[in-house]
Amino acid sequence: FHESRLPMSRLPMRAAFSAAAGLNKSEIEARVLDVFKGFEKVDPAKLSPIARFTEDLGLDSLDAVEVVMAVEEEFAIEIPDAEADEIKTVQQAIDYIAKTPEAH
Repeated sequence: FHESRLPMSRLPMRAAFSAAAGLNKSEIEARVLDVFKGFEKVDPAKLSPIARFTEDLGLDSLDAVEVVMAVEEEFAIEIPDAEADEIKTVQQAIDYIAKTPEAH
Protein backbone atom coordinates (compact mmCIF):
# COMPACT_ATOMS: atom_id res chain seq x y z
CA PHE A 1 0.00 0.00 0.00
CA HIS A 2 2.65 2.55 0.97
CA GLU A 3 4.84 1.81 -2.07
CA SER A 4 2.13 2.78 -4.56
CA ARG A 5 2.12 6.36 -3.35
CA LEU A 6 4.59 8.98 -4.44
CA PRO A 7 6.68 10.17 -1.50
CA MET A 8 5.67 13.67 -0.46
CA SER A 9 9.27 14.82 -0.68
CA ARG A 10 9.16 14.24 -4.46
CA LEU A 11 6.17 16.46 -5.14
CA PRO A 12 7.75 19.91 -4.65
CA MET A 13 10.61 19.01 -6.99
CA ARG A 14 8.13 18.25 -9.73
CA ALA A 15 6.70 21.76 -9.46
CA ALA A 16 10.17 23.25 -9.86
CA PHE A 17 10.30 21.95 -13.41
CA SER A 18 7.35 24.01 -14.57
CA ALA A 19 8.81 27.02 -16.31
CA ALA A 20 8.01 30.14 -14.43
CA ALA A 21 8.63 28.35 -11.15
CA GLY A 22 12.36 28.71 -11.70
CA LEU A 23 12.52 31.91 -13.75
CA ASN A 24 11.27 35.30 -12.72
CA LYS A 25 10.68 38.11 -15.20
CA SER A 26 13.70 40.17 -14.12
CA GLU A 27 16.02 37.17 -14.51
CA ILE A 28 14.56 36.48 -17.96
CA GLU A 29 15.00 40.14 -18.93
CA ALA A 30 18.64 40.20 -17.78
CA ARG A 31 19.47 37.00 -19.67
CA VAL A 32 17.73 38.16 -22.87
CA LEU A 33 19.56 41.50 -22.71
CA ASP A 34 22.84 39.62 -22.24
CA VAL A 35 22.10 37.59 -25.38
CA PHE A 36 21.65 40.82 -27.33
CA LYS A 37 24.83 42.32 -25.86
CA GLY A 38 26.67 39.33 -27.33
CA PHE A 39 25.89 40.52 -30.85
CA GLU A 40 28.46 42.79 -32.43
CA LYS A 41 25.86 44.75 -34.39
CA VAL A 42 23.92 45.70 -31.25
CA ASP A 43 24.89 49.03 -29.70
CA PRO A 44 24.50 48.52 -25.93
CA ALA A 45 23.48 52.18 -25.58
CA LYS A 46 20.39 51.49 -27.70
CA LEU A 47 19.50 48.25 -25.95
CA SER A 48 16.41 48.23 -23.72
CA PRO A 49 13.36 46.03 -23.28
CA ILE A 50 11.37 48.29 -25.63
CA ALA A 51 14.01 48.24 -28.38
CA ARG A 52 12.78 47.04 -31.77
CA PHE A 53 15.11 44.72 -33.67
CA THR A 54 15.10 46.61 -36.97
CA GLU A 55 14.23 50.22 -36.19
CA ASP A 56 16.15 50.66 -32.91
CA LEU A 57 18.92 48.05 -33.03
CA GLY A 58 19.56 48.11 -36.78
CA LEU A 59 19.23 44.35 -37.19
CA ASP A 60 18.27 42.92 -40.56
CA SER A 61 16.07 39.84 -40.95
CA LEU A 62 19.02 37.42 -40.81
CA ASP A 63 20.31 39.13 -37.65
CA ALA A 64 16.85 38.80 -36.10
CA VAL A 65 16.81 35.07 -36.86
CA GLU A 66 20.26 34.70 -35.28
CA VAL A 67 19.19 36.60 -32.16
CA VAL A 68 16.07 34.46 -31.75
CA MET A 69 18.20 31.33 -32.19
CA ALA A 70 20.58 32.60 -29.50
CA VAL A 71 17.61 33.20 -27.18
CA GLU A 72 16.42 29.65 -27.88
CA GLU A 73 19.86 28.34 -26.98
CA GLU A 74 20.10 30.45 -23.82
CA PHE A 75 16.80 29.11 -22.48
CA ALA A 76 17.02 25.59 -23.98
CA ILE A 77 13.79 25.90 -25.95
CA GLU A 78 12.68 25.80 -29.57
CA ILE A 79 10.46 28.61 -30.81
CA PRO A 80 8.32 27.58 -33.79
CA ASP A 81 9.14 29.62 -36.92
CA ALA A 82 5.68 31.18 -37.13
CA GLU A 83 6.01 32.45 -33.56
CA ALA A 84 9.65 33.47 -33.97
CA ASP A 85 8.65 35.63 -36.95
CA GLU A 86 6.35 37.60 -34.63
CA ILE A 87 9.12 38.44 -32.14
CA LYS A 88 10.28 41.87 -33.24
CA THR A 89 11.22 43.56 -29.96
CA VAL A 90 13.32 42.67 -26.95
CA GLN A 91 10.17 42.78 -24.80
CA GLN A 92 8.38 40.30 -27.06
CA ALA A 93 11.31 37.91 -26.62
CA ILE A 94 11.14 38.36 -22.83
CA ASP A 95 7.37 37.81 -22.82
CA TYR A 96 7.66 34.69 -24.97
CA ILE A 97 10.21 33.16 -22.58
CA ALA A 98 8.09 34.10 -19.55
CA LYS A 99 5.09 32.19 -20.93
CA THR A 100 7.08 29.13 -22.05
CA PRO A 101 6.97 26.36 -19.43
CA GLU A 102 9.98 24.52 -20.86
CA ALA A 103 12.30 27.54 -20.56
CA HIS A 104 15.07 27.28 -18.00
